[in-house]
Order: sequence, then structure tokens, then C-alpha cells
Amino acid sequence: MATRNQILKSIIDKNPHELEFHQAVEEVFESIQPVLRDHKNYVDARLFERICEPERIISFRVCWTDDQGKVQVNKGYRVQMSSALGPYKGGLRFHPSVNQSILKFLAFEQVFKNALTGLPLGAGKGGADFDPKGKSDGEVMRFCQAWMMEGYRHIGHFTDVPAGDIGVGEREIGYLFGTYKKIQNEFQGVLTGKGLDWGGSYLRPEATGYGLIHFAHFMLTEADDYLEGKVCLVSGAGNVSQFAIEKLLQEGAKVVAFSDSTGFIHDPEGMNEDKLAYLKALKNGQKKSISGFAEAYPSASFTSNGDKNLWSIPADCAFPCATQNELEEADAKTLRKNGLILLAEGANMPCTPKAINYLQESKVLYGPGKASNAGGVAVSGLEMSQNRMGRYWTKNDLEIQLRTIMKDIHDKCLETIARHDLHEQDYLNAANIGAFEKVAKSMNAQGTV
Repeated sequence: MATRNQILKSIIDKNPHELEFHQAVEEVFESIQPVLRDHKNYVDARLFERICEPERIISFRVCWTDDQGKVQVNKGYRVQMSSALGPYKGGLRFHPSVNQSILKFLAFEQVFKNALTGLPLGAGKGGADFDPKGKSDGEVMRFCQAWMMEGYRHIGHFTDVPAGDIGVGEREIGYLFGTYKKIQNEFQGVLTGKGLDWGGSYLRPEATGYGLIHFAHFMLTEADDYLEGKVCLVSGAGNVSQFAIEKLLQEGAKVVAFSDSTGFIHDPEGMNEDKLAYLKALKNGQKKSISGFAEAYPSASFTSNGDKNLWSIPADCAFPCATQNELEEADAKTLRKNGLILLAEGANMPCTPKAINYLQESKVLYGPGKASNAGGVAVSGLEMSQNRMGRYWTKNDLEIQLRTIMKDIHDKCLETIARHDLHEQDYLNAANIGAFEKVAKSMNAQGTV
């Protein structure tokens, strides 16, 4: 039987230079050691190694024509990681940083996140190294059509159901869906995040941000505390960040900072509904830098990217919602020194391993992304159910279901903490162990396939 070090070394050696993927794999592998010790058959069946190896990786050329009539070439991907619990499910990311390592790490994380929702969802991730920023609607449409000309071969209502991610919102989903429908001559729920008028679901745009704050609420409640009156930092200014801010305002919290790729805003007076509406118009409609927010509101200041970031601002709660590895150990130490009591991840793997270790050791309540940001895929799963039944649920129905799913994830973490005698606030290991157990049991039952 291979030793612990041999197992990890084998996985890393098979996937050289994929640093983000290594980081995600090592974190889960460290967490599940008690399970592997108790279940020798899981080790003998090499279940962890099998989870780490995608069932399928599709890489393809995407050729499209820009507004000047010039042909452009990008690389498209779909990583179909695991179908143990259901059809592959996970977003598409259009961003220049997209590569196989990033998509494999995201798909790997998705395996555990989807398992925690309790819904019948496998895991996948995909996208392209295409940057929609600065592109016209026509260019984005032609790129999406070109991506789907190959992508349609590999997805389907009961096979693989992509959604949005960074760079892929309702506009992009619309172009992708229209192309799929044209090719297949079928109107089916092959993509989630669709518009309400054509198969979409209420609450899908809000789901990740709302779910994040629901999870933070349950974490604080378990510690006999609450969000009302807490000073909060939210990194990012996109979909997840906007709706995390919205839900924080509903909970009575005070949001004093947010950011985008150009820098960060600090507003000591805090956000309100009017300011949030302006931020949404700035980012969603005008697609401009948040620097314009400071021009509109004298109480706010804008700091461009440099040595200082928003994690230097004193706060009770922090919600990193931008991108992977955005919060480092030094940031965690600064936050803790300034009074941080809770950090919950809205992005996928936004904290470096050293930052996570420090947060855990310093007794900060830490919500790992695979638990705290699962609200998005949860409502995507509910959209799939609505499409299959040919009906819509109300926004209120979905809000109740989302909150219930996030509470169930939190309760699953608490149950796993108790069953494995973990530290009472160890949501990281609890989420990893609870999700792994579910996937491992399913894989074991289905045989070596």
C-alpha cells in the first residue's frame, strides 16, 4: 500500500507545473487523512487518486473574427472532473489567465462544493483564455458562437451543464445558449445562469453572494454572535461582491470597502442602497473602474493598486470575493491585528495556504469557499430541476431553498466536526472530509470505472 507521501508525490509528479491544482489537492489530502486511516478499502481502491484525475479534459481551438475583420485565435477548454454524483456541473471562465492548471483546480474544488449542496451534481469547469473586457457585443457574440461550435459536442442536459464564472455573465450565457439551440434544434437546460424569459431562474445572479452571507450568519450564530453592526470588507466589485454587499446591508452590517482590478474604495460612512445601486450601474452598465465611485461620493476614497490593499482597513468580517490567492499571510495577520473575527470565502481559493493556516491558528472563524460560496451552484442545480420540470419557482421559494441549503451545509460541517472530533470551529477540515466521504462512497459503490 502506498504511503501518504507517495500518494501525494505521485499526483504532483503526474501534473507538473500546475501549481494551483497542487495547492487545491494538498489541502484536501491533508484534511482527509483520518478517513483514509479508517477506510483501508478507500486507499486500496485509490479513490483519492481517481478523484484527482479528470474523467476527461477537452482542449480546442477557438477561431473568431474581430470588428476589424481580423481572425483571432484562443484556446478553449472543458474539464469534466467527476460524474460520481450526477452530470458534470461547473462554470465557464473567460479570462486571459485561464489555463489547464487553473481549470483543474476549479473543477477539483467543484467536486467537493457540489457534494456539500446535497444535490445530484457532478463537477466540471471550463472556459477560454479570451478577455471579454473592451470587446464589443458583436465580438463577444462571435467568440461565444465559435466556442460553442466545438463545446456543444461535449455538453448536454444529463451529461454536462456549464454555468457562468469570471467573464461569463447572462450576456455570454445567452450567446452560448442560442448557438447550442441552433446546432441541436433543442430547447433544453444545457446551461444555467440563463435569463428569466428563456429558462433561467430567479435568484441565480444573487445566489453566490447571498449564500456566502447566509453561511457567515450561521457561523456567527453558532458562536453566539451576529452580523448586525459588524464592519465588513468585501473584495471584488462583480456579481458575487455586489450581492454579498446587498445581503450584508439587509443583515444590518456596515460595508466600508470593496475593490476591483484597478484598486479599492474605502468609505468609512459605509454602503447604503443608493451607493450599491451606483456601484452596480458603474460596473454592470458602464463597465468602468470603481474610481468613479469616489468621484460620486465625497465620503469615499480610491486607492490604486500598490503596496496597500483593502485588507489593511480595520474590520470585524472579511469576504474575499475576487480571485484565487488574493489574500496572503501578511494580509491575514494585518486583519487579525485590526480585530478580525470572521473570514468567509466568496471566491474560489482566495486565501493562500499560509494565510489559511494563520487564520486557523489565530482562532478566526474561517469559512472555506467550497462550503461558503456553494450558493451559486446550489441555485444552478435548482435551475436544472426547474428546466426538467418545465416550470418556475418564485423568488421567495428560491430564497428559502437557498438559505436551507446553506444551513444544511453548515449543519453537515458541524456534524462532521463532532463525528471526527475536530476543533469546534474547524470548518475547513469538516467541509473537506464531509464532501470526500460522500463522493468516495458513491465511487466505491459504482466500481472501478
